[in-house]
Amino acid sequence: MQAIFEILKSIYPLRHLSEILLLLLSMVIFSAIILGIIAILVMFFVWWERKVAGHIQSRLGPMRVGGWHGWAQSIADGIKLLLKEDIIPANADRMLFKMAPYIVFASSFAAFATIPMTRSLIGADLNIGIFYILAITSLIVIGILMAGWSSSNKWSLYGAMRSAAQIVSYEVPIGLSILVPVMAAGSLSIKDIAEAQSGGIFSWYIFRSPFLFISFFTYYIAAIAEVNRTPFDLPEAESELVAGFHTEYSGMRFAMFFLAEYANMFLVGSIATLLFLGGWNGILPRPMLPEFVNFILKSLFLVFVMIWLRWTLPRLRVDQLMYVCWKVLVPISFFCLIGHGVWMVFMGEA
Repeated sequence: MQAIFEILKSIYPLRHLSEILLLLLSMVIFSAIILGIIAILVMFFVWWERKVAGHIQSRLGPMRVGGWHGWAQSIADGIKLLLKEDIIPANADRMLFKMAPYIVFASSFAAFATIPMTRSLIGADLNIGIFYILAITSLIVIGILMAGWSSSNKWSLYGAMRSAAQIVSYEVPIGLSILVPVMAAGSLSIKDIAEAQSGGIFSWYIFRSPFLFISFFTYYIAAIAEVNRTPFDLPEAESELVAGFHTEYSGMRFAMFFLAEYANMFLVGSIATLLFLGGWNGILPRPMLPEFVNFILKSLFLVFVMIWLRWTLPRLRVDQLMYVCWKVLVPISFFCLIGHGVWMVFMGEA
């Protein structure tokens, strides 16, 4: 955003504006850019998910419908959601019902402010960037609870309560797993953590110690549960809850939940890339690809794995979901946190 501010400051008609107005204008432009990137990525992810499902499960629809390789299907879906009637149940709490999808999407969108896609492409380089992301994305569960409660539908309420239990529980192993690369870098700034991994693939944190290697997988598994993806998609379980917390939503309000889910998938892939996979740094010490391309390719690969898992694994039961969190991921996360601290002392990195 600083680069946008400097560009605006150099434009003759704008240079006479106060710095506060220029800063606000920079924020609006940066937000529009990020929103555009998210919208394009979501359309791509919808197409990609259909194609992956078509290949894994031998579905003919994604192979043939929607133009060449189904490219027009995502556009058709977007137009359909824009034109669909916005229905609000008669007994719903109208204010909460309307606010819920915007809170969920705004929480996801705000997290991108501190995601550095390159050394210079970053909204705000906060010295507590990773803490900010954990805090702002926690608001998603509030929006989901509001959606389930305000819908006046018992299936929506069940889905919202499942989501609250799931997200609050899995935030514990996520936080513990993130602390390991934070400890290794000695900083909560995401940009500092990514820059500490420059120098080639063996400088990436995932390969720097066995505890960082395990922490990557505990974070990634817990994050899949955090974004309600299969096999942890109990809040949206079609087989028993129709569609969970967003059962009563239609049109663009449903689209906001849809956008938030896919934006969260990319956010999870981005954080894992920045904390464990070198961020924008390439495989070789000498960069062969632009920083933005390195970052996007790694993040998209992690999104692909989430899509792959959705069309491969069956859904867990609620008791299995909690067992995996509290009796598997949390102990492993504590082990990695303590183990890496001991590793740093003995390896002289402390």
